[in-house]
Amino acid sequence: MVEVITLGCRINSYESEVLKEKLKSVDNLVIINTCAVTAEAERQCRQTIRKAKRQNPNARIVVTGCAAQISPQKFANMPEVDLVLGNKEKTEIEKYLNSPLTEKTIVGNIFDYDSYDSYLITGFEGRHRAFVEIQQGCNHRCTYCIVPFARGSNRSVPEEQIITQIRTLLQQGFKEICLTGVDICSYQPSFSLLVRHILEQISELPSLQFGSLDPASLDNDFIKIIKQYPNVTSHFHFSIQSGDNLILKRMKRRHRREDVIKLCNDIRHVRPDATFGADFICGFPTETEEQFQNTIRLVQEAKISKLHVFPYSERPGTPAALMPQVPVEIRKQRAQILRQYGEISDD
Repeated sequence: MVEVITLGCRINSYESEVLKEKLKSVDNLVIINTCAVTAEAERQCRQTIRKAKRQNPNARIVVTGCAAQISPQKFANMPEVDLVLGNKEKTEIEKYLNSPLTEKTIVGNIFDYDSYDSYLITGFEGRHRAFVEIQQGCNHRCTYCIVPFARGSNRSVPEEQIITQIRTLLQQGFKEICLTGVDICSYQPSFSLLVRHILEQISELPSLQFGSLDPASLDNDFIKIIKQYPNVTSHFHFSIQSGDNLILKRMKRRHRREDVIKLCNDIRHVRPDATFGADFICGFPTETEEQFQNTIRLVQEAKISKLHVFPYSERPGTPAALMPQVPVEIRKQRAQILRQYGEISDD
């Protein structure tokens, strides 16, 4: 039986389920689906690999995912690892497992990847909610983020494939469907139009939920959909990161604090039961105490109740890592303070 160890985000969770279904007849194989969002995440990946080998000394160890894409040689140099596959190659993992290999590392240029693996999954082990990936990659370049270089450019799954995947999961008894991706609001040709078509064509869908939403990309059509369809979730999670406009500019985010407040108010106007969650980074380079207080005020003014808070962590290879840094202890203190202003979210 194959064991897939998932680190990181919902996209990895979805792709790990694909790997499990594709390889369910394979024995003595451990796949580590890695995360590269921070340097600490990469360290945890290496730690997980060593532990997996200790627990499964005779198993083949395959490392894939974002950290494998960004730092393939680091993992190839580990004696525990038999094969390193990039995110593009992960979609064809059967080919590499079934063929004699002369290379330990098979990681191509992710920006050359413009197609999709059309494999449909039938379920999510141990979950009551199913994730459906609607797009991959990101065309934005937030200064703290390495993800575009691990996932490539924005690529959207064809709408008919998404509809088919949701229907398949509903037939398996799932009641909650969550649309996920690297940057789901950049779905082409239109995220709002996709959501509307899903709700129109699958009227029996009990609950449609969303992964992290970009406040800069949500339009009036999305607000109208929320008002029209009660089976759309009443909880919305935003990628906000800061409540200070200058820090947002230095992050190369595309929204301002005023945009977040207006968006929350507009949603509450059509859905009075709406609740909000958000991602925040504390101690981003150059952040002053006053700028941090602006983040606290945003949480209060927008009435954001579920907080996913991270102390800033340098990611080598990103512009933010070269900026003047806030002391680590201050980052941690600010994160601890911000968490007190809302319910901490693990979702």
